[in-house]
Amino acid sequence: MTQAGAEPDNFAFPAVLKAATCIHDFNCGKQIHAAAVKLGYSSSSVTVANTLVNFYGNCGDIGDVFKVFERIPLKDQVSWNSMIAALCRFEDWELALEGFRLMQSERVELSSFTLVSVALACSNLSKRNGLRLGKQVHGYSLRVDDRKTFTNNALMAMYAKLGRLDDSKAIFELFADRDMVSWNTMISSFSQSDRFYEALAFFHDMVREGSKPDGVTISSVLPACSHLELLDMGKEIHAYALRNNELIGNSFVGSALVDMYCNCKVVESGRRVFDNISESRLGLWNAMIAGYAQNSFNENAIMLFMEMVEVSGFFPNTTTISSVLPACVDHEAFSDKEGMHGYVVKLGFWTDRYVQNAVMDMYSRLGKIEVSRHIFDSMEIRDIVSWNTMITAYVLCGCHENALMLIKEMQKVEEKVEEKNEDCADERTIGPSKPNAITLMTVLPGCAALAALAKGKEIHAYAIRNALASDVAVGSALVDMYAKSGCLNLSRAVFDGMPIRNVITWNVIIMAYGMHGKGEKTLEIFRTMVAEERQRGEKVKPNEVTFIAIFAACSHSGMVNEGLNLFYRMKNDHGIEPTVDHYACVVDLLGRAGKMKEAYELVNAMPPECDKAGAWSSLLGACRIHQEVEIGEIAAQNLLQLEPNVASHYVLLSNIYSSARLWDKATEVRKTMKELGVRKEPGCSWIEFGEEVHKFIAGDVSHPQSKELHGFLELLSERMKKAGYVPDTSCVLQNVDEEEKEILLCGHSEKLAIAFGILNTPPGTTIRVAKNLRVCNDCHVATKYISKIVGREIIVRDVRRFHHFRDGSCSCGDYW
Repeated sequence: MTQAGAEPDNFAFPAVLKAATCIHDFNCGKQIHAAAVKLGYSSSSVTVANTLVNFYGNCGDIGDVFKVFERIPLKDQVSWNSMIAALCRFEDWELALEGFRLMQSERVELSSFTLVSVALACSNLSKRNGLRLGKQVHGYSLRVDDRKTFTNNALMAMYAKLGRLDDSKAIFELFADRDMVSWNTMISSFSQSDRFYEALAFFHDMVREGSKPDGVTISSVLPACSHLELLDMGKEIHAYALRNNELIGNSFVGSALVDMYCNCKVVESGRRVFDNISESRLGLWNAMIAGYAQNSFNENAIMLFMEMVEVSGFFPNTTTISSVLPACVDHEAFSDKEGMHGYVVKLGFWTDRYVQNAVMDMYSRLGKIEVSRHIFDSMEIRDIVSWNTMITAYVLCGCHENALMLIKEMQKVEEKVEEKNEDCADERTIGPSKPNAITLMTVLPGCAALAALAKGKEIHAYAIRNALASDVAVGSALVDMYAKSGCLNLSRAVFDGMPIRNVITWNVIIMAYGMHGKGEKTLEIFRTMVAEERQRGEKVKPNEVTFIAIFAACSHSGMVNEGLNLFYRMKNDHGIEPTVDHYACVVDLLGRAGKMKEAYELVNAMPPECDKAGAWSSLLGACRIHQEVEIGEIAAQNLLQLEPNVASHYVLLSNIYSSARLWDKATEVRKTMKELGVRKEPGCSWIEFGEEVHKFIAGDVSHPQSKELHGFLELLSERMKKAGYVPDTSCVLQNVDEEEKEILLCGHSEKLAIAFGILNTPPGTTIRVAKNLRVCNDCHVATKYISKIVGREIIVRDVRRFHHFRDGSCSCGDYW
């Protein structure tokens, strides 16, 4: 046109500027702008000026936008809409709203396009301010009777992003002219908010009403299938995508499919999808690397990462690093694990919160909990993942007290965040730290380990208040917590009230009854589980862990025949091949019942390729109970060849010798431990009182009430002796005189914890104690006498099972 000598006018300039905008050709757009200035159209034509505002909003910087906008002499509705939209693109939400206010002050009529931009700006404010202003925008749209589909879509997206999904749903249900964006907004919003079943319901309604899903629909609904592990539905959606060429080649759809298959443990299918996507993007590589790492295909994850960087030419982003780091930590052949920290710094990713979380997790897995805590403390912004990572680190390394303290600190920070957010434009700059389902399921085992029942109940109440109690993972953790705190009835009540149960839930309740010595009830629950699976077609089938729990229950209840019967039928009846853990449990079942010869024969009958360490360990433990020296020596000899650095093997052998008064041999074993630098784990007990969990170690004198506790136990010992108690000094595995042995018995950790409970709680209160080792014979007998003398129920959980002491007897029937 220009070569022909025709002069462009106010119709040509907007058209070519729009073209330059669409292809993001900034230099071309500036040349067109210069031509418009020369010909006088940039200031004389509002249409050209508006198009320039849009061009710089998409291709330039905010300064260019302001320059063009300020030079428009008579700004119209499109001018203001273009300016507000540009500010939204640059994520300057407050300024976009200020532009909206100025537009109103200039008496310029608002349009649907204005409302769409303003709704977007409101959705990116703090929840409180966003809802306040967003409702005003919604109210205005109702007053002017704006029923346009894209306005409703924007309002739905705004409410969803501000956490008001039900309001978003209400708008969706009230208008008929829904388009693809309407359906996609609802499906993606509910899926991203973990309301997966509702997301799937919207998807089904969409298909039923005749709307054809597009790439956004598929990539939004597949995460719901992934999280719910609905593999069959995921496959149906995959088949739909295969029938539509424009979908199956879509990288976003491919990434969602890879994630779905990997999350459903079908990694090979995920890899086939990955290999067949022609439009390869970084997100697709990240999905496959993450899929490998999550399924412990660590070498594959690392090799794919190297291929991505070296061969495909993609530069890793923070998501890539967060995905590959766990694989580097878990892969034994990858030696320079800590070197990944330096690699992250070199890439310039260290300030990224997601990468910091991954590095923090890396150090905790390496056992360097203090480094993890240093990173956590130095983070400027902590999100929910940061808190969960640190709490998980403490739980995994057994620092349960620290985990509970951290969740208390987390709740205090959340209160401060809520106060700050009253005046804060964007609450995400502070960092949300409200405990979620993952936080609760992570910290609840800490309550169980420390017998911190009050704290566990507090967390349960929090879960109910925040609609988290119905989450299957949280519910399962609550069942476990109550069971391990000695409250079997509450554990069962939570189990019965769960709307959804998975195999973990069933396994936890089976373990619960087993550890409380209720073997018959355990088998009854197992039969119910199998019947529901067969009659109702539920996909909750017994797995390897189920049978481990059942064998343990049979062992604690002396149900040898029932346990053996299940062991020999598990493959034919349930399709589960016995593993080394199952053999170890059955050896324990036989050995605990005194059938030492049968237990020994079962170990020798194990397939030769099996790792027999667990079975030999069970046999050695049984030899300790029954003081079987000969078989114990054989078991120990085999164990020490397989696991020479495990302290418990030496301790059990030494205890067997000491019980048989073979002091020289016992001394020799302990001497070997010292030479190898192998240390015995000290006996430790916990009891909750008030807001604290008190910890006692055998012979401990560091507790503030230590002197009072030891004095009370001496007086109590005299009363017990008058009632018929005779100290079992064979439990003292040291070659000292009888009087000193009795003194040492009084210092056992569970006795100190029980004494603390008696002295510090009102008469009649149940005392709950947790111990890290097996309760010794003397403490077991002594606690029976104590329960009768002080008139208390005393519940002790040792490393194996529960003992409910009441009125001079124990629930285990002296079989443990």
